[in-house]
Formats: sequence, C-alpha cells, structure tokens
Amino acid sequence: MSERRFEAVIFDFGGVITASPFEAFNRLEEERGLPADFIRRVNAANPHDNAWARFERAEIDARRFDVLFEAEAEAMGHPLEGRAVLAVLSGAIRPAMVRALGQLAGAGYRLACITNNVPAGHGAGMARSDDTKDAYEQVFARFEHVIESSKAGVRKPDPRIYQMMCGHLGLEPAQCVYLDDLGINCKPAAALGMAAIKVTSGAQALADLSQLVGLDLG
Repeated sequence: MSERRFEAVIFDFGGVITASPFEAFNRLEEERGLPADFIRRVNAANPHDNAWARFERAEIDARRFDVLFEAEAEAMGHPLEGRAVLAVLSGAIRPAMVRALGQLAGAGYRLACITNNVPAGHGAGMARSDDTKDAYEQVFARFEHVIESSKAGVRKPDPRIYQMMCGHLGLEPAQCVYLDDLGINCKPAAALGMAAIKVTSGAQALADLSQLVGLDLG
C-alpha cells in the first residue's frame, strides 16, 4: 500500500467553513447605496497597515477601528462607519463542510484552522451572537489546532502564520492541504510547499479536496 501524500488539512474559516463575508458586505453596500465591492476596495488599499489589517492583528480595538475605517471609506469617496461592517461579519456555516470534517477525521486526517479575524464579538471565531458563538465553537472543537490572527498578532498572508501551524502540528508544509477563499492567502501557503485550494464555492472546494485526499467528500 502506497504511503499517503498528506497528513493534515488546514482550513480558513470565513468563506470556507462559513459562507463568504463578502456576500454580507455586498448586502450592506446595497442597503447603503454604495458601489458593489466598495468595502473590499477599502480593505485592499494599504493592505498591511490599514484599519482592517491592524484590527486583525489586534493592534487596535473596535472603537478605534470604527473611526479609522470610516476615515478610510470617506477618503475613497463614500461615508461608511466601521461598526456597520463589523455588525455583518458572521457567516452561516456550510453543513457540507462540517460533514467533510467528519469524513476527513474518520479517514485519519488531522484537521486545523488558520483564520484572520478581529477582536470583536464572542468566543471562537469572534461570533456576533450567542447562537452563532455556539455553532462556531462546535466547529472549532473539531480542529486539532486553531490560529486566530487577532490572538496570534500575525495575519495571512504573512508566511509566519503558516509556519506557526506547521510547527504546532509537527509537519512539513508538503504534508498539508490548505484551503482559503482568497488567492493572496493561498500563494504563501503554496510557496511553502502546501497543496493550496482557492475556494470559490463549497461544492468546488470539496471536489478539489476530494481529488487530493482520495475521498468522496461531495
């Protein structure tokens, strides 16, 4: 019997285990009469040192984020307070992904999670409500190890966060599969030697992952 290529599957949380937060951002933009993807554009400007990046590293608190994000949004032509963005962050968990976690664990794969999040909300994943907190914590309990940017002080795409995970797992990057909905976060994982999957939908992610691990996760 041939040796298995991978030992661990490492998941992003928002946009992979849960529906994409960008969907919620688009709804907020529509409600406020803002251009589509405006929030993403604000967060993409000065991506390593803007309000969003600093908040994900826990360098500022929610009150300071509210002020700084609003100033950044106004500088790009539209008023939008940061607290409104935080209010829509939590995404619905994808049941098919949760089922896949069970299948992977049953087949002997180790499971982990690297997530960029902000120090606002409650419990694992910084949920926005008690119900969401409970649901998130049930999923987080399935992972052998979780790295949250707001607690680690480092965020994707910094290569150090992927190296931290490999260190915790005691594995080489080449022994790991990594899933993320942002290409910019997949690139450093792939550069280190991980098999990176860019997630565009739950079905696509599970199909691609199935091919890599030799399981039918669909």
